[in-house]
Amino acid sequence: MKVMILMPLAEQRGGSEMTFWDLLQQGRNSDIEWLVIFGEDGSLVKQVRSLGIDAQVFPSGRVRQLHRLVATAIKIALIAKRQQVDVIISWMWLSHLTGGLAGLLAGKPALWYQQETPDGKNFLKRLVNLMPARGVVTITKAIQAAQSKITPQLPVSLVYPGVALDRFDPAILPTPAMARQKLGLPLQGPLIGIVGRMQRWKGMHVLVQAMPKVLQKYPNAHCVVVGGKHDLEADYEDFLKSEIVNLGLQEKVILPGLQRNIPEWVQAMDVFVHASDQEPFGIVIIEAMALGKPVIAGNAGGPTEIITDGVNGLLTPYGDSEALAIAILRYLDEQDFAQKVAVAARQRALDFSTQNYAQNFINTLRSLIPGVS
Repeated sequence: MKVMILMPLAEQRGGSEMTFWDLLQQGRNSDIEWLVIFGEDGSLVKQVRSLGIDAQVFPSGRVRQLHRLVATAIKIALIAKRQQVDVIISWMWLSHLTGGLAGLLAGKPALWYQQETPDGKNFLKRLVNLMPARGVVTITKAIQAAQSKITPQLPVSLVYPGVALDRFDPAILPTPAMARQKLGLPLQGPLIGIVGRMQRWKGMHVLVQAMPKVLQKYPNAHCVVVGGKHDLEADYEDFLKSEIVNLGLQEKVILPGLQRNIPEWVQAMDVFVHASDQEPFGIVIIEAMALGKPVIAGNAGGPTEIITDGVNGLLTPYGDSEALAIAILRYLDEQDFAQKVAVAARQRALDFSTQNYAQNFINTLRSLIPGVS
């Protein structure tokens, strides 16, 4: 099977780009021949080519530039026909405006990868749902159910993303104490941490608001928020800093900014928090679980399909700093419980390897495009 992927982004910004890389890295040795069309130039283009995979760049412009979108779709259709592509995958829902049209022009089946909860209300999202498609691939049961309601005429498949578990193996990382020392973090007292882009829906402020209650019982505790400023919410970091000042937590909350060596930062933590609102999936949750960390995550969206509350993690409502503080204190107060959860979390994380993800994705492609070997 020859598979063309339309990837609008070419820089590593989040989970979607990570799953894209995992699929190609793990799937390059399969009997699939990959061809990637990027919508912009960037570091991912070079990375994909380093795998021996053909990667081309066709900037499509903004969606409102209809003539450029159509011109790009025609170019992609010509490539798909010339290179005898069997299927066109749009890696993000918006790129299916191009992918669906290209598939129609080339006479090739097309599908898209739905990685966020669809609502069917936005004009562009409604338009994407009307484009020709052989099916949709989703990343959680919740997204699968929502998409199936919107497009009941299409098969909607589920493929859970994976995690590079070898990077999050506690056996190859410094001990938590050594990691703290290396990163310049406090050596004494509990360390509660969160990792993510600086956006309100990621809930960093909720963790900050939970800290005063934690500090009442554990005055030597600290909080570390690992993540960089997001272009679309540049003011959120300032809001977070003002919240820290208002609560008098300047000496207790650490903001190291964007970091690359995430495994070491998570390894340094005693409790890992994921406070997002309706997180589509939550790869970083699995990364923390792979390190055997007691995890707290939101009780809606993707985390509920990863964590069984009270067994391999704890779930709390988004925005509820009181409930979050209680969950943190439960781990700190009940060390035997925290250790039991951590062991179960490590075991659960093994279900989400990148190898399993790539194989499941390829199997799903074959089921959606039958008759192609």
